[in-house]
Amino acid sequence: MSMLSLFPSSLQPGSAGGPAAAAAEPLRNLPEDASLAQRGKALVLYLAQTEVHTYAFSVAANVILSLFPFIVLMLTLAREVFHSPAMVAVIADEVRYFLPAGQDFVIRNMTILSRAHGGVQIASIVMLLISSTGVFMPLEVALNQVWGAGRNRSYIMNQLVSLGLAFAIGTLTLISISLTAAQHSLLSFLFLGNTDNVVFAFLAHWLLQISAVVISVLIFLLIYWVLPNRRLPIVAVLPAAVTTGLLWEVAKRIYIALLPWLDFRSVYGPFSVSVSLMMWAFVSGLLMLAGAHYSASRHTLRLAREAGFQPHNDPESDI
Repeated sequence: MSMLSLFPSSLQPGSAGGPAAAAAEPLRNLPEDASLAQRGKALVLYLAQTEVHTYAFSVAANVILSLFPFIVLMLTLAREVFHSPAMVAVIADEVRYFLPAGQDFVIRNMTILSRAHGGVQIASIVMLLISSTGVFMPLEVALNQVWGAGRNRSYIMNQLVSLGLAFAIGTLTLISISLTAAQHSLLSFLFLGNTDNVVFAFLAHWLLQISAVVISVLIFLLIYWVLPNRRLPIVAVLPAAVTTGLLWEVAKRIYIALLPWLDFRSVYGPFSVSVSLMMWAFVSGLLMLAGAHYSASRHTLRLAREAGFQPHNDPESDI
């Protein structure tokens, strides 16, 4: 018996106003007492779907389009608004931390662009607004399918939600950069300005890592919680956000270790940096969708256990 049979037909995917008890299409054949192995098999089958790869590639392309304007905007705010060389340094450190390849190339060119005339900053904001909505539109469709939302938002509502998420993520990133810069200044004060030593470098590195992991988890949490077109309790997506954020860090290290074997430079030459970033964005998109599937299956199984595994007697609901 599938998990869908636990609930009346009024709670099935596609019904108007169905609550969070409705199971999604990718979970349709998953039994209510599914083991970890069965859930893992369902996840693998989900990630093997053509649509999932289409969504991931679409997200990856728009992430690359929005990444560089986003970095330019952060550098401009740090330099022109906050007048903080410490924040500029933290942004450079975080770019080195988050990107798996071409870090110095990206930092050097983004720094040059952020110091250009005001037209560059305006163009960056416009491109960021356009590309960020391109990131969240396919993600909403994918998450709606995972969670069994009856319908997608209208185009206008999707744009508004996407802009809100882009603003929230930018604000979180700016707060993280400010706090990390403050921590770095405090650490430098505690070391009496003697920052050229192993202990300071070790502490500064781990502070940056902790800050980066926290911001990654919060970004995943926002996307998982806000983007689906249905109301979800935050406890339904929080474990998946934490798990995905940690796995994303592990996956990045594995990807960096594999880059010499992939040898993009011999195939793509000067475009190898863009290809490396595109492939990493695609892997990140797949990982994000895997986390959404994990959260939906986990939450639905929990609801099934709370229902006492009592199947609904209406034969029409056993679909």
